[in-house]
Amino acid sequence: MTHSLVPAILAFRDDGTPYSPLFDDIYHSASGAFAQARHVFIGGNALPQRWQGRRLFTILETGFGIGGNFLATWAAWRDDPARCERLAFVSLEKHPFSAADLRVLQARLVADTTIAPLAAELAEAWPPLIGGVHRLTFEGGRVTLTIAFGDALDWLPKLWLRADAFYLDGFAPAKNPDMWAPPLFKALAHLAGADATFATYTCAGNVRRGLEAAGFACAKAPGFAGKRDMLVGHFAPRWRVRRHEPPLPLSVAQRHAVVIGAGIAGCALAERLAARGWQVTLLDRSTRTASEASGNPAGVFHPLLSRDESVATRISRSGFLLALRAWRALEARGHDFGRTDQGLLHLPADEEEMRSLADAIDSYRYPGTFVRAVSSSEARDIAGVVLPRGGLFYPQGGSLNPAALCAALCAQAGAALTWCPGAQVSRVTRVGSEWTVLDESDHVLARAEVVVFANADEAARSAGLHYAPTRIVRGQLTRLPTRVCTELRVPLIGEGYAVPLADGLLAGATYEVDDADHRPRERDNAENLARLAQLVPSWAGTLNTLDASSLASRVAFRCVTSDRLPMIGPLADEALCARDANALAGAWPLDLYRASGLYGAFAFGSRGLVWSTLAAELIASQLEGEPWPIERELAEDLDPARYFLRALRRGSVKPT
Repeated sequence: MTHSLVPAILAFRDDGTPYSPLFDDIYHSASGAFAQARHVFIGGNALPQRWQGRRLFTILETGFGIGGNFLATWAAWRDDPARCERLAFVSLEKHPFSAADLRVLQARLVADTTIAPLAAELAEAWPPLIGGVHRLTFEGGRVTLTIAFGDALDWLPKLWLRADAFYLDGFAPAKNPDMWAPPLFKALAHLAGADATFATYTCAGNVRRGLEAAGFACAKAPGFAGKRDMLVGHFAPRWRVRRHEPPLPLSVAQRHAVVIGAGIAGCALAERLAARGWQVTLLDRSTRTASEASGNPAGVFHPLLSRDESVATRISRSGFLLALRAWRALEARGHDFGRTDQGLLHLPADEEEMRSLADAIDSYRYPGTFVRAVSSSEARDIAGVVLPRGGLFYPQGGSLNPAALCAALCAQAGAALTWCPGAQVSRVTRVGSEWTVLDESDHVLARAEVVVFANADEAARSAGLHYAPTRIVRGQLTRLPTRVCTELRVPLIGEGYAVPLADGLLAGATYEVDDADHRPRERDNAENLARLAQLVPSWAGTLNTLDASSLASRVAFRCVTSDRLPMIGPLADEALCARDANALAGAWPLDLYRASGLYGAFAFGSRGLVWSTLAAELIASQLEGEPWPIERELAEDLDPARYFLRALRRGSVKPT
């Protein structure tokens, strides 16, 4: 799927109503966006009454436009003392406005003092105009906006959620017929909850017939601002319209989870679950958090570009943007984990790679605030050192202290978190509705209905998985003293990386698959120095004077899969699936039996900082029955059961 976007054009009619030159139509009635939202969509879906007393209420909107429906709904939620605990609003927009244009619209349209601050908050959180799914959070996470930038017909079948109400909004059917076509209504039916309702300002006959054919019962209701009628209705299929039911929350007696592993993956999970009201028991074999790879002095964070929009590119882009928003929220609450804010510079290996990446920037129209190509002189000005060539500059990339981030995440989880150090997990076993976590002597470490394995290369073994092949990768970092190479202003990556620290420079890292040697090695320090000299040739003379045997270093181990993608999501019940192996030979991920309450978040390789927030948000959403923060097909590429699914399809899993 292309992620190139054509933004909306800011234009107004003579009466001040926002107008789309592309569709030759207005964004809302001249009587007002918020009045229209309250009458047509909020009132048409019997809100706020229908969300009252609910833990979660999910609304799906087919056209975000200027955001009037979202803002009016958010304001109604705030004003309702009996409101649902969490409001999930999902929307699609093919031609989004920029944040700057949203602010202009707000200044002209928002006179309501209750909505104005919400509009300002929305504009402040607005994502860059990059195609794909973006998750924004408000009200301390109790209100989420999940917005897909792209064509609704492309994106609706890819979203995964259970909608309680639909806002069918878009330009008039005569102006934008694709938004009112049968394929769109069919996609809505795949996401509708059992009691889902809908409302729309139009009552065109083809719209009504399309909705009815998709399984919705329709009725006319009084229209808005002089319009005689509009359509409302509810999901009432007379036959089965979908193979799989949309997601529901995991049914548990207690909202308590055990998270195994206190690195960046486990700590991010603890914070995301605690934010949703879960109690979390965090186990780790070490006596402190971030004791292994997450304990490195610094880690770099940046998205990944590729010409072919690979899975790794898409997951890294989503993870990077989500992580930035999560880290800013932590910092706003007073947490400090040494995140740099001057950007990050990437030097491709050669001119061919540089041309390929520059083409990707142009092809997908990445905004300059996300990434831009820079010449060698621009790179020198950014980095503060003479570099051999130009590269890519990520203005929002940088470095941070992973251990400090882990501490911040645990602190944010607060009293909801119980920390259990020195817990060497061996296996889990099912006892009634709970999972019992045992050590090597079969002593009970913890019990809960939900267990998440975030313990890297030990995860597959302790979870009892046979089809989750992971390997360790040994990496050695080298620390240079403060007296050398002090000019560097920003983290520099390429064949290796260099990160300026307060007390010197961090260089690395080696990459040795299946090497379990914990001892630092002089030759690895020498290798890091050689790569550093290639990155910054002007340093070669100084680096050659250093004694590799005397430099401080740190060894840590990463966990990877053969496809270099992480394992994120619910675990398969391999034994139960093996029993029905023949029937599952043509299975898809949703067809598999799952080990109820068991999840994985491991095999992050060297991208833990970029992937951990997204992994935690995805698993929390799966547990809670919330809309997923990425498209379903992308989540399936990360499914811990993907190798098992391939074995089933090959027929190599024998029925038991």
